[in-house]
Amino acid sequence: MLTIDAKIRELKGRKTEELRREGVIPAVLYGPGVENKNLAVVRKEFAGLFRQAGKTSLVSLRVEGEAKDFMVLINDMSLDPVSGNVTHIDFYQPNLKKEIEADVPLIFVGESPAVKDLGGTLVKNFDEIAVKALPADLPREIKVDISVLKTFDDVIAVKDLTVAGKVELLKNPEEIVALAAAAQKIEEELEKPIEEDVDSVAKVVKEKKEEVSEEEAAPSGKK
Repeated sequence: MLTIDAKIRELKGRKTEELRREGVIPAVLYGPGVENKNLAVVRKEFAGLFRQAGKTSLVSLRVEGEAKDFMVLINDMSLDPVSGNVTHIDFYQPNLKKEIEADVPLIFVGESPAVKDLGGTLVKNFDEIAVKALPADLPREIKVDISVLKTFDDVIAVKDLTVAGKVELLKNPEEIVALAAAAQKIEEELEKPIEEDVDSVAKVVKEKKEEVSEEEAAPSGKK
């Protein structure tokens, strides 16, 4: 079980900038049956933790002065738009006996023969997928083996993803995750002009003209 230490934070609002300058990140702890707590964690320690845990692995949060650890998920983070540094963390302690939904990243592994040997391009339709499971069963990531894409007719659908039996994928099983497309086909799609539905446009213009004509022909009701 991954762990991280935290201290109770007294500084709030703009004063938390002092903590950030000292290499500390302001954080909050919340969840069902948990009293909200303002916390502070060391930036370097959190960086190492997040690389291993991501947002879907339970983490043991040890809060100074508390007798028991809190089993939490890294629910959200705020980032500095310039430096990219984490400026705030939300630790969420879920009900461990109740299923929750989370977005799990897809990691594409292997090598596609259709890309390597046939000159195709790997097309990824999405990089993460929503799942439902007990907090302890949430996967850190889901690997997608693209070596099965041997021709341009092959596809990887949601139903082809491998997950533990306790994890439910919340997407249409037939939805395509990835495929290898011929370079020529991609170029043709990009070169297609944006065509307007001329008939529809003409119909709308005609209707507008008729409306205006009716209004002009209608009596005003004034003497």
